[in-house]
Amino acid sequence: MASVPSLAATVHQRVADALSAALPEAASADPLLRRSDRADFQANGMLALAKKLKGNPRELAGRVVAAMPETDEIAGIEVSGPGFLNITVSDAAIVRTLAARAADERLGVPYAERPGTTVIDYSQPNVAKEMHVGHLRSTVIGDAIVQILEHRGEKVIRRHHIGDWGTQFGMLIQYLVEHPHELDHSSGEEAGGSGASGEAAMSRLNRLYKASRTLFDSDEEFKARARDRVVLLQSGDGTTLEMWRRIVGESMIYFHAVYDQLDVEIRDEDVVGESAYNDDLQQVVKELEDSGVAVRSEGALCVFFDDVKGPDGKPVPLIVQKSNGGFGYAATDLAAIRDRVGKLGADTLLYVVDARQALHFKMVFETARRAGWLPEGAARQLAFGTVLGKDGKPFKTREGETVRLVDLLDEAVERATAVVREKAEQGGLELTEEEIAERGAQVGIGAVKYADLSTSMSRDYVFDLDRMVSLNGDTSVYLQYAYARIQSILRKAGDAKPAAHPQVGLAPAERALGLHLDEFAETLAGVAETYEPHKLAAYLYQLASLYTTFYDQCPVIRAESEAVRENRLFLCDLTARTLRQGMALLGIRTPERL
Repeated sequence: MASVPSLAATVHQRVADALSAALPEAASADPLLRRSDRADFQANGMLALAKKLKGNPRELAGRVVAAMPETDEIAGIEVSGPGFLNITVSDAAIVRTLAARAADERLGVPYAERPGTTVIDYSQPNVAKEMHVGHLRSTVIGDAIVQILEHRGEKVIRRHHIGDWGTQFGMLIQYLVEHPHELDHSSGEEAGGSGASGEAAMSRLNRLYKASRTLFDSDEEFKARARDRVVLLQSGDGTTLEMWRRIVGESMIYFHAVYDQLDVEIRDEDVVGESAYNDDLQQVVKELEDSGVAVRSEGALCVFFDDVKGPDGKPVPLIVQKSNGGFGYAATDLAAIRDRVGKLGADTLLYVVDARQALHFKMVFETARRAGWLPEGAARQLAFGTVLGKDGKPFKTREGETVRLVDLLDEAVERATAVVREKAEQGGLELTEEEIAERGAQVGIGAVKYADLSTSMSRDYVFDLDRMVSLNGDTSVYLQYAYARIQSILRKAGDAKPAAHPQVGLAPAERALGLHLDEFAETLAGVAETYEPHKLAAYLYQLASLYTTFYDQCPVIRAESEAVRENRLFLCDLTARTLRQGMALLGIRTPERL
């Protein structure tokens, strides 16, 4: 189905046409239309235009009003203040437009006119290390942006650039060579599904890591053997690679268990770690050095920048290759860019990475641009802020350690399950223990995701589970209950079907809800353009709030006539579909009963 033009787009066109008719020399002027609390819309463009033409803005606005054709879309238009146009649309136009949205399975949301190929790098855990609260933001934000871009029709290639290469693997592999049974699956550890097997895998990895680290720090001979093992790994020794694969395999079991709990799809083919670019690093070095983009400095291969200097005023370079011949993050990041643009055909590269890495990525992008591997403006870091505790400091355990992601998710689900149980008992809703557990997981995980996604990603936010699982305020639980309430109404309506009746007048709460529903497509388009999921979260929260007002003021089942009841059921149904679609794009479930 063709996209449905919004009322804002229709009114904008009507005013632009009238402006062009009243003042042909201003044919390309923007009416500057926006939503207003004085009318449905306000056009402010007459002020700037009158100033440019040295005319009277009120007089110009009057000429535009006179040039407006008679149409049943616009119920009223008047000149206000120094030359604003206050515009009210008709009830019939609102209902007709919403009916067109409801008739489309995409709710009138168009596909992008020129979809491209986007590679998005997000959720970058490290092999043999536990995922912590810092991985939460990258995973949740990245997943939401993937869903939104794919819904828009973009070709999206996911990349999880995991840390699976480097010095520490010499230590881990050498220990495993000398203690080959350290990663053996002990009986009983695997019982209990993916979560239990994930915990067991992490437990085995923790044992391996701690034991190898202790030996590495205390035994110089082992340390020397471990360093030799790094060379064997990087040169492709068979035995060493086999041990490395075992460690990566254990980590993947653990990663999948965490992602399953977080309700995020991570596919094995999208996990392309640092190791995948190992064979390309020498070519990266050669091309950078041959082109003069990088130069040798004190034995290391470096790229210098005029605007990057240390506290002492000396240039701080991007080190592509260390003086001992080893490679750091810069080399693999540059190799990844060459691969993503050259082989995958990416138009846009997105990196959902902690704001503290901004300088690193600025230098990497500029280096790749100078080398001719990256078109101007094609790469962008979507930098996110820090997760804070209630004390306003970075979120840590009482012992000062980084909080494990699984512990945090477990507690969120536990809290949400208690809320679901209490509400079910209060509302007389009979749920089995299995249903309570399932909904507790959906509410708890949704609460964690929404708290993150409803905050502008560049800002820090406070991780407060009490607030996250609250039924009041800007929380996913509030949205989920609004959706469940609508489903309850639709079930109670029985044979009464939702239907749009344009000839039936709308109450103020119905108008407000309808006008907001009509903004869904434009909101999504804006979110996809700027990569700002918090704007979708804000839209959905306002939608649920407007629905609550509608629910309080406009009886649905007991409406005064059949046509009014069908209209209100129609508004209920379209609100539910919009909430469900919007929440799904944020990666949040909407239970039918709560």
